[in-house]
Amino acid sequence: METIAPQPVIRKATSHDLGDLLHMARTSFLQAFTAGNKPENVTAYLKEAFTLEQFEKEMATQASTFLVAELEGEIIGYVKVNQVPAQTDVHDPESLEIARLYVLEDFLGLGLGKKLLDTAINFAKQNEKKYLWLGVWEHNARAIRFYEKNGLRIFGSHPFPFGDEVQTDFLMRIDF
Repeated sequence: METIAPQPVIRKATSHDLGDLLHMARTSFLQAFTAGNKPENVTAYLKEAFTLEQFEKEMATQASTFLVAELEGEIIGYVKVNQVPAQTDVHDPESLEIARLYVLEDFLGLGLGKKLLDTAINFAKQNEKKYLWLGVWEHNARAIRFYEKNGLRIFGSHPFPFGDEVQTDFLMRIDF
């Protein structure tokens, strides 16, 4: 008899998740961005954007929603979406921004990123948005391929301050 492996559950995060979510977010950020960046810039960004105080503030923002992927009680991925006025760039009330989408390295390639992306797209549609957009580091080829494979297209770019340098993020979108 075959045993069925447990599947991740995607749900809206609550304040009770903050500690575990922050730990997972910091870990996945380090996994994704340590290579190709100066260590001091990675550390500086973590101290700015990945603190308990910052996550509490973001979670308390009505226009932001954290959706977590949980497997057997452990948060293994998440997507944070922003509506206006929390959006970082476009500021279009007909759009939804994916501000972050991260999956722990051990769970990459299993379709979890697509499930999180699909959840964000469904969230956008339920909230009667016309398109979804995001920014992705121009040197993150894996993420760019992933988003293109799932229907997003580059429509511009914006500067992204990262420690003592300014990087470029491609802006990508999918229309509904």
